[in-house]
Amino acid sequence: MHLPSRAARLLAVAALPLVLAACGSSGASDSSGPSGSSGPSGSSGSGAGPAAAAGSAPKDPDAGLLTGARLKRALAPASAFPAGFAVDPDAARDSGDTFAPAASATAAGHDCARLDGTGWIEITGVAGASFAQNDYADRGATQDVAQEIDAYRGDGAAWVLAGLAEVAAACSGFQDADTHSKVTVTGRATPGLGDGAYTVTLTDDSWENGTTLVAARVGHHVVSVLSTAGHDNGAATARALAERLVGSVRGAL
Repeated sequence: MHLPSRAARLLAVAALPLVLAACGSSGASDSSGPSGSSGPSGSSGSGAGPAAAAGSAPKDPDAGLLTGARLKRALAPASAFPAGFAVDPDAARDSGDTFAPAASATAAGHDCARLDGTGWIEITGVAGASFAQNDYADRGATQDVAQEIDAYRGDGAAWVLAGLAEVAAACSGFQDADTHSKVTVTGRATPGLGDGAYTVTLTDDSWENGTTLVAARVGHHVVSVLSTAGHDNGAATARALAERLVGSVRGAL
């Protein structure tokens, strides 16, 4: 089976906590999309109306978002993973009780190899406000199932899904850092999951099994899953876990 390299996984896991180290609730949100455009189709951007001009109190950009501590409780428990899988304590992270400052999207120039590791959702370049994640592997460290939930301000969650289609097109193939073989990337919109979902499949002739990545939106939140478990490129396990996380987030809101 194929397991993303530990170095790649730890780098991906470490990236967002470093950004959130100086967390604090922000009074503004960024509506830039994956390529710096003004917002998803139908969005009117941040245009201030008469009420704002009259000096009414600004809307809290973090209203309705779950903190990292609450997202951590929404993650699936050990019983949701295949028999023999155990959590990797080094890969368990969350943003705690505070929200990250607002930041602009940074999706120009995708590092496609980041798809092959936990924290892969960050490849869209959309900045989150809070997150929680962990990673389960089998005893032989040959199969991996990772889960993450992120909260986004404004149209950020919708932009994550829109950005994944862009990523899949830009990253049709990349070189595996361990085997130096070509990884093929395919993506597709996935109906019937959350408020919209997208699935990415990674395959490589040198791997015994591929990798399935699933992202699903629940309002302003996105659940994301990576799976190499089973004999179907991790597809069944990824879908089942994503469905569970969607229900968990809905129950927490």
